[in-house]
Amino acid sequence: MRDRRSIMYFLKLMNDSLQQQALLYHEHPRPGKLEVLPCKSCFSIEDLTLAYSPGVAAPCRVIAADPTAAAQYTGRSNLVGVISNGTAVLGLGNIGARAAKPVMEGKGLLFKIYADVDVFDIELDVTKPETLIEVIKAMEPTFGAINLEDIKAPECFYVEQRLREEMNIPVFHDDQHGTAVISGAALLNAAHLTGRLLQDMKCVVCGAGAAGIACAKFYMALGIRRENIYMFDSKGLIHTGRLDLHPTKAMFAQSDDCTLEVALQGADIFLGLSRKGLLKPEMVASMAPSPIIFACANPDPEITYQEAKEVRPDCIMGSGRSDWPNQVNNVSCFPYIFRAALDMQATSISEAMKIAASRALADLARCPVPQEVIDANGGVPLEFGREYVIPKPFDPRMITYLCPAIAQAAVISGVAQRELPNLEAYKTELQERVQRVRERTGTLVGSY
Repeated sequence: MRDRRSIMYFLKLMNDSLQQQALLYHEHPRPGKLEVLPCKSCFSIEDLTLAYSPGVAAPCRVIAADPTAAAQYTGRSNLVGVISNGTAVLGLGNIGARAAKPVMEGKGLLFKIYADVDVFDIELDVTKPETLIEVIKAMEPTFGAINLEDIKAPECFYVEQRLREEMNIPVFHDDQHGTAVISGAALLNAAHLTGRLLQDMKCVVCGAGAAGIACAKFYMALGIRRENIYMFDSKGLIHTGRLDLHPTKAMFAQSDDCTLEVALQGADIFLGLSRKGLLKPEMVASMAPSPIIFACANPDPEITYQEAKEVRPDCIMGSGRSDWPNQVNNVSCFPYIFRAALDMQATSISEAMKIAASRALADLARCPVPQEVIDANGGVPLEFGREYVIPKPFDPRMITYLCPAIAQAAVISGVAQRELPNLEAYKTELQERVQRVRERTGTLVGSY
């Protein structure tokens, strides 16, 4: 019943015009957002002989003798499985596998447009973690990597960890790590702009689900100390006096209990992945000078940009919304992490690769913004500062900034099975392949 109320609430928030536009977009000119297209000719008897019988036996024999040859003779090395059971979809909750399909197709669309990564979206009517693990493991011959999506916590932590241990391809739960990488980039630049050291910052996290816990762990990897993280769930502060804590939450337990209002006094960072309106203006007023606020509840944040700026004009605020500054959007992460992982034939996505992605995003935000990005932003100027600490998701430079850095980190962290390519040649290759995709699909949204 609660999930139904969530769905109705979400639909109510969307005006009738937007709902109708979205439904028409998904229905016409053909239902859905993806299709499968051939990349080889098959219009003659010669083509058919090579593509299927008897010619196809040749690569089959080679791969049977050397499984790594699948990267040379099949599309596996550029194919990602976007897999969900629909138990934690966007702001809609547990709506089931079939209702999750539009989201998974959307991920496939973004993978292709932004990084020329092919996708099969797979929605599984499976809720038991052990069964889910076994089903996904059985798909390893098909895919070069797995993107887990919209699987509820705490099961998602267990499922991802087991798959990472038992599969020899990258497995990445984007709800966890994508948000962490993007907000981590914003955090690095916010700390730079305000002259703070990460190890000295106090961080309050509201929402102890998949994204909240992953972000907190990632912030620790960047330099924030565990004892300076105050994490709240629906029952209050995570503290040692509570007997209901899953191990993923318990690692952030504070020794003493306190309210959110008290925790926010003097806090440097607020990270919200919870619900609308949770962060009150008076709470923001009590935070440290130049507070950093990432209000990322979906579809409406914990506090509005206008409310936060009214009470603290000195704040740096990010959210999931595209109509406010500093959008924390996973599309600025997952296409490029997977592109680099596939290119390097990585066996996993290491912490070093995620950190490299975050630092590359932060560095890109400090560079002058080209006119085509400003034009795509409605002509509004963009310059590194409090209103622009992370690049816009549609910035076409993203792929050439992130992928080489991630590829280098894959080699250094020992998960790459290929040698690092010449970086300038690699950048050119990345530019050309994305340009070809956009021209071929009629979605040319930027030049290089």
